[in-house]
Amino acid sequence: MDDFSQLIQTVLIYALPVLFAITVHEAAHGYAARHFGDPTAAMQGRITLNPLKHIDPVGTILMPLLLYFATSGAFLFGYAKPVPVHFGRLRNPKRDMIWVALAGPASNFVQALLWAALLLLLMATRVEERFFLEMARAGILTNLVMWAFNLFPLPPLDGGRILVGLLPWKQAHWLSRIEPWGFFIVMGLVLAGIVGTVWLRPLMALGYSVIQLLLTPLALLLR
Repeated sequence: MDDFSQLIQTVLIYALPVLFAITVHEAAHGYAARHFGDPTAAMQGRITLNPLKHIDPVGTILMPLLLYFATSGAFLFGYAKPVPVHFGRLRNPKRDMIWVALAGPASNFVQALLWAALLLLLMATRVEERFFLEMARAGILTNLVMWAFNLFPLPPLDGGRILVGLLPWKQAHWLSRIEPWGFFIVMGLVLAGIVGTVWLRPLMALGYSVIQLLLTPLALLLR
């Protein structure tokens, strides 16, 4: 019963941050794609802040819950319904795909910054309600995890597509051929602990440091 109560509390604390994180992330991809010439996402109604348009029943709900119970909360993973992007329709496919791919993680970093600013404001105004404080912390953590994980340089993750856009044609073509198996390779690296140790933790530590630096003026103002 205690485990179930703890699960409900965790779900309620993380629900809003996670919904915002995945919704804005996917909408940002669609908006960037439309800006650079591909209207596919717009035509399918995916440039929207309606989370129902982006939630995948298996990847967003079922998989995280199953992993939570299977690992006692030690490992969580999920995904949203990807926004359709036809890179061939972009005005300059190789260059513009970088910006389209970067839009999602960038939106998560901005959200992490906003949640951190909210946490500062709550603490400065002596708000002691644990629920709101924990939600703000969850917002920072959720978005930094999405930012760092999606930047991992292997397709189909955003970082892989950014790397494909940056590499010379020959190397870019070789890397893009990995995409059909990329998800399974990444999951293997995650389960082996390599992604967490080599990529996620160092990048998230950097993210926290940058956010702290950017919010230093606000912190000083609120003292």
